[in-house]
Amino acid sequence: MVISSKPIIIVTGANAGVGFGICQRLLFQLSQAHPTDALPQAFAPDTQTTEIPTTYNGLTLIMACRSEKRAAEARAKLLRLFNAHVEILRKSPNYDGHAHKFRENVDIQFHYLDLASIVSVFRFAEELPQRYPYISHLICNAGVISFKGLHWPTCFQQLFTDPVGVVTHPRFNLQHKGELSIDGLGWVWQCNTFSHYALFRELQPLLAASPTEARVIWSSSLEALPCFYDSEDWQLKNTDHSYENSKYQIDLIATALEQQSIQEVAPDSKRIRHFISQPGCCDTQVVPIGMILNFIKVMLFYLARFFGSVNHNIEPFKSAIATVHLVLAPLYFITPLVVSRSPTPANETNSYVLGTHPIRFGSQTGLWGDEHVGLTKVAEWETHKEEGEALLARCDSLLHSLRVSERVTMDFETASEHM
Repeated sequence: MVISSKPIIIVTGANAGVGFGICQRLLFQLSQAHPTDALPQAFAPDTQTTEIPTTYNGLTLIMACRSEKRAAEARAKLLRLFNAHVEILRKSPNYDGHAHKFRENVDIQFHYLDLASIVSVFRFAEELPQRYPYISHLICNAGVISFKGLHWPTCFQQLFTDPVGVVTHPRFNLQHKGELSIDGLGWVWQCNTFSHYALFRELQPLLAASPTEARVIWSSSLEALPCFYDSEDWQLKNTDHSYENSKYQIDLIATALEQQSIQEVAPDSKRIRHFISQPGCCDTQVVPIGMILNFIKVMLFYLARFFGSVNHNIEPFKSAIATVHLVLAPLYFITPLVVSRSPTPANETNSYVLGTHPIRFGSQTGLWGDEHVGLTKVAEWETHKEEGEALLARCDSLLHSLRVSERVTMDFETASEHM
């Protein structure tokens, strides 16, 4: 099936790392008449359905980044890779011409967005309705960590007691505590959690205008665990585990929003759907540890994969599969599921049955680099369910006060111009 309305997709942090991998994978997948990432994964319902993946005849890709220079370089690189891929497809024996038709309708745009500034979020949200009639997908990918260094004694202890965990759930990354943004909010919290929430709220009318049910995809992490989380410190100003806590908050917020959407909107009406993805372990520069240590890290990633870990995707392109699957797959294939048994520490594979326990869609890779999507539970959801709902209320209240403050500032500046 081909539909006339092409997807308009926003990717935050699109110029590097997993964000770039998501953009590249989207282009490569949509250049196929039948994208493989849209097909049901092992966990999908096995009952009969008439739903089939959609063939798109174009794409508007919005790269939401802080640096225009880096975004321009990333855009040029994306187009080089994509054009080369289209040529490879053209030379295949059964080429159907779809890739070239799709290429003619690809529009890659840059829009400035600094998640550490709420004014930037407001400006971004004001700019988009002037250019686009709707947004079909919002991919909240960008993230930061306030990295201070490595605690070597803990590193070596974990290396000998938990060799796979040392490169999956490292316990030795030291983080700064108390860093604030220009808005006076917790810096990591604002960049990773609150600004993405504000972005969703500000773009809600554009998402609601999508011809199909819009999807918001929240990027979590394997390190999103509740063990460090203090609900009283919800802006994460007083913790030295702000990264892990911000990602766990994303799990809670996205789940609460999805349940709210399902409960409050009539089944026969269009809803904005919320899904959680996590990229697994990937070689990016989020944690700046230097060239030599980074090389050692990548070698350990491959070693972990050799010993059975499915979480070490290593390449951003492979780490993007969960997010791209959530963009392209029919909703029937990504309905709520529950993990029916706990994963083993080595391979973290699961069995799945239909259910209602909140889950995350994770990028996974086999021994020989064949990527697929797996599922994990949102940790301790029943225990922290009320905290998820409380976070929505707190974020909405804060966003309202910041909107009012910004409106007063803009009115004052306008009045000053006429004085």
